[in-house]
Amino acid sequence: RYRISGVPIVRGPRLVGIVTNRDIRFETNFERKVSEIMTSKNLVTAPVGTTLDQALEILAAHKIEKLPLVDADFNLRGLITIKDIEKARTYPNSARDKQGRLLAGAAVGVTPDTLERAAALVEAKADVIVVDTAHGHSQGVLEAVKLLKKELPGVDVIAGNVATAEATRDLIAAGADAVKVGIGPGSICTTRVVAGVGVPQVTAIINCVEAARGSGVPIIADGGI
Repeated sequence: RYRISGVPIVRGPRLVGIVTNRDIRFETNFERKVSEIMTSKNLVTAPVGTTLDQALEILAAHKIEKLPLVDADFNLRGLITIKDIEKARTYPNSARDKQGRLLAGAAVGVTPDTLERAAALVEAKADVIVVDTAHGHSQGVLEAVKLLKKELPGVDVIAGNVATAEATRDLIAAGADAVKVGIGPGSICTTRVVAGVGVPQVTAIINCVEAARGSGVPIIADGGI
């Protein structure tokens, strides 16, 4: 169900064992307690601050796939798995938080329940909220950005899409932490045809970057060139 193959077992904060697939693969008595099936003796652990390279050496030396990290009191502070190391090597530039989790953004539109949706997404651990519309230079988007920044302090809000310097300045003034640029630049987009307006993407990026210069607000290029 959770696509994991093992979990550390703690009593309070203290590590007392670990249960892996090998412990339960052939178990038929599901009434047994975790304490009866977990590995509790000769636990292989590492101190907090262990690097992935160091962890790999320990895993290889003991032919195991999971390495609990503990402090001086043997309290569980983390877990490094062989999958963590493989993913770090395969995707070295992946954006992660301080706990090593992939950063995740979530988009909302401009609707009566925008705040409710955004709050639920933040509760679900979204790292950033994107006010995502085809035409980001509108009163509705500006008000939505102001509302989210007021009601969800500490949460980064990206807003867009826009294609002009004026729109960029207005979104920054509304409180946007980043501005997304691109009005129908994709090869299959029909926005420019339907709306009758558009700016070539490279030109839009240049103009928006110039408008944002000095503000500390980054520009995101969204769409084809």
